[in-house]
This record gives sequence, structure tokens and C-alpha cells, in this order.
Amino acid sequence: MLLTGLLHPGILEALAGAGHGARVLITDGHYPASTAVGERARTVHLNLTPGLLDVTTVLDALLPVLPIESAQVMAPPEGAPEPPAIAEYRARLAHVPVGTLGRLDFYDAVRSPDLALTVVTADIRTYANLLLTIGVRPEGTLTSP
Repeated sequence: MLLTGLLHPGILEALAGAGHGARVLITDGHYPASTAVGERARTVHLNLTPGLLDVTTVLDALLPVLPIESAQVMAPPEGAPEPPAIAEYRARLAHVPVGTLGRLDFYDAVRSPDLALTVVTADIRTYANLLLTIGVRPEGTLTSP
């Protein structure tokens, strides 16, 4: 039994193999996860039924166990307001920069060989995709056996 709130074996395995600079994509239910991901990335499907699990819930599970260096979101078309999901991410990730990429640039970024994990959710919000870049463990958080 683990002493963490994150228990999904596939997610834990992918994160354990990822290092500084690797990326984690958390998708909404609209994302083309069968074609727009890095070819080395492990894909975990958590999209059982629309709206049951959203990107924010997955982010909340990752935050206590993953050092995040930066994040990027998929920007809506020019002139459209920023989606509420992005404001949620900015609030939760206030300690790191959160950049925006247009849809096609976002797809290019996630097709990178640095993508270690894709978590597909059933989030029904549009433009709720989130790309995280893994940072380094803070000094003093490693212990010897």
C-alpha cells in the first residue's frame, strides 16, 4: 500500500520513468488522443463517461507527487474569451508559468519525444487540455534508505 493519494499503477509507472523536462499531457474528452500524442508516451484512459473525470481532478492528484516546472494550455481561437478551465489551472499552478499555444502548435508540442504520459479524461469543457513539464525534486526531499 502506498502512502499517497495517487494509486493508478499505469500513471505511477510512467511518472517513475520520466525525468526533468519530460512532459505529461492531460486531455479533455474532445482531444484526438489516438493521433496527437508523442509516439513514446504511455496513454492512460480515464474517460469512462462524459464529465465523470475532468482535467482538474487529475491535476489535483498529480500536484502532490510531481514537481512541475511549467505548463501550457491550448488557446481558443483569437478573440474568444479564455475558458474557465484555464483560469482553474492558473490558480492551481500559480507557482509556475502557464503559457498558451494555438491548437496546431499545441499538437506539435505534444507529439514531442519528451511526452512521457497522456491521461485522457472525460472532461466536457472545451480547450481544457493541459501540458505539464516535469521539473526537479527540491533539495532536501530525497532520503537515503
